Amino acid sequence: MVTNGVFLVEIPTADLRILCGCPGDVVKHLKKNGFFRQEEKNGIVYETGPNAILLSDASIQNGSFANLAEFPVLQMFYKQGIILPDHPNNTGRKPILIGLEDQVRAQSQYIYRGNYGLSSVAEIMAAGIPADQAEELMRMKIRFAFDQIRKTEELIEFCVIDKEAVELSKNVFIHRKGFNVYEFLHNGESVIVDLNLSSEEKYPPPFELQAKKMNREYFSVVHIGEGNGWDINRPCMASIITFQGKIYLIDAGPGITFSLKALGLSVNEVEGIFHTHAHDDHFAGLTALVRSDHLIKYYATPLVRSSVAKKLSALMSFEEEDFANYFAVHDLEFDKWNNIDGLEVKPVLSPHPVETSIFFFRAFGRGGFKTYAHFADIPSFSVLDEMVIENHEGNGISGSYRDEVKKLLLTPADLKKIDIGGGLIHGCAGDFASDESKKIILSHIDRDLTTEERDIGQVTEFGVADVLIPAQQDYVLDFAFEYLRRYFPTVPDYDLRMLINCPIIEFKKEAVLIRKGKKHDNIFLILSGLIHFINEDSGMRNTYSSTSLIGEWSGLLKEESKRTYRALSDIQSLQIPCDLYREFIKRNNLFDDLLQKQKKRHFLQSTWLFGEMVSFPIQNEISEMMTKQVFAKGDELPCENGDNLYLLATGEIKVFSGKQVIETIKPRRFFGEEHLLHKHTHLYRAVVAKKSGIFVIPGAGLEKIPIIQWKLLETFER
Repeated sequence: MVTNGVFLVEIPTADLRILCGCPGDVVKHLKKNGFFRQEEKNGIVYETGPNAILLSDASIQNGSFANLAEFPVLQMFYKQGIILPDHPNNTGRKPILIGLEDQVRAQSQYIYRGNYGLSSVAEIMAAGIPADQAEELMRMKIRFAFDQIRKTEELIEFCVIDKEAVELSKNVFIHRKGFNVYEFLHNGESVIVDLNLSSEEKYPPPFELQAKKMNREYFSVVHIGEGNGWDINRPCMASIITFQGKIYLIDAGPGITFSLKALGLSVNEVEGIFHTHAHDDHFAGLTALVRSDHLIKYYATPLVRSSVAKKLSALMSFEEEDFANYFAVHDLEFDKWNNIDGLEVKPVLSPHPVETSIFFFRAFGRGGFKTYAHFADIPSFSVLDEMVIENHEGNGISGSYRDEVKKLLLTPADLKKIDIGGGLIHGCAGDFASDESKKIILSHIDRDLTTEERDIGQVTEFGVADVLIPAQQDYVLDFAFEYLRRYFPTVPDYDLRMLINCPIIEFKKEAVLIRKGKKHDNIFLILSGLIHFINEDSGMRNTYSSTSLIGEWSGLLKEESKRTYRALSDIQSLQIPCDLYREFIKRNNLFDDLLQKQKKRHFLQSTWLFGEMVSFPIQNEISEMMTKQVFAKGDELPCENGDNLYLLATGEIKVFSGKQVIETIKPRRFFGEEHLLHKHTHLYRAVVAKKSGIFVIPGAGLEKIPIIQWKLLETFER
């Protein structure tokens, strides 16, 4: 066993090593647990490791992506040397990708886009690039690709599994025994692997992060990743920018939610992401950001966005245009200062195998502009020199473009973070020996700095903040006011400010805010962080994030709490005395309205679909949309129009595929997701098996709630 839901099956006599399951950061788990060894052959040192991958039947398990094969494949190609010219392991034998047909097909396209991004002049032009520049970009990309764009099947062997046993290698067979359960057979021996996560399991990170308090400054950079895709001790290169108290990510690698949690944050608190490119160590976290209850703003140039959308749509099996259903797209212009609500950002094209931007950020304060430069995945100057071609003959770049890139990379900034990963597609610290930036952070490595590198820049630790313009106001209170205004839209501002005048209290991870069976004197408005509780109706373990009111109803009615609320991370909360809250509700005549919403919201909270990470204001909005209808036994749900989701309150529903019952739906479960996701798909029909009370929820009201769309997709896929 490698980690939860991941196994390595080795068959030495067949020279076969099969990685079973490949969630994000799986190569770090393999490395950490000693499954990679260094060996030498013909004077060349290389790593050992898997040479085949078995994919999960479901691409999503317990909310996390289960199939992210890019980095395991890269480890085979480059660390093991399977694809490198003149390498002793380059024998013509290809890695094997094993799984159900739809999963293999999705991974093929996802790996292809991870290798090449946009793969033709036409695709580059479709992203708004003029023809002559598109042709130059394509020549550069082909040079990075060793002068040839190759289909995935030229590099990887595909093995599609169905009902019958399949031979992987001589006398090695694989047989699918059930959902995510596989048996390997070889010369009379066999082993069974079960890739299913239990209901309580998650894919864990390969490292522990110490909790750090993050302040919301006027303009600051919080360092949340200094490693690369192979670093077993640190997250991949990334940063957080805080501007006027709002939180923006720069890239999102695997495990981004663990990084946010260590800072006392949740994805619901992320305003937006600035995205450099589509390699998994900067991209894989997008699959976690869609577990937000709002559309996180996505900032990139159309060129980068097009590359990212093609890869994400391949991975998640949706249409490219559906990218806007998961993120609020805000296109940036290359080489110009784009104004993002006062924060200015300038993206600049960086030579790379896939479409990549480096970013300059600036904000105006006392003394003028303060600047931050984020240089992820840049080439070294020596690589740029080697790529120069004359008169557009062959694949590469012009000398003038090389000089332009070098000059741009040496542009001084108050703070600059540089990729010094080396090799063909990463930077070199020595190129910045003359850089006049005030502070340089060296990043994107899995090793210590050399003495020479320490003369140029420095490393930094997770959670360290460089404050460029300090805040002179408390942004947390501003956000709390906006939360309450959305929760109580009819209440005058002066009464909301009465609640805002309450103290802000901080709790450490694992602290108990309210204990089950006890009365409590305070209600807590969560301002940042995550709260855990067990729902008393369904027994489900649920998570609340910011904008949740903890203990609201029991405090209002002076009753004992039916739940224990525990901090899942460090949190900040507004501590509202119960008697003050009761007076607030009374003077604004909110009790009856609150009671009706609370009954529906309480039911929503008891469901898997709506109970996790959906904030109270959004739960209220859903409760206002939903209507309850009663269906008699034998009725067929009218879901062929694809407009509604059906959430079962009482009774029972049978789901049919043709004449066969494929699912029995019990209370708190739902039906109709396939019609909402695929408007013209009518694969199943639902018949009421027992008299049922069903909440009917308009699908249009759920379209802009990414975590709901994500869970519908996970359910449909299963």
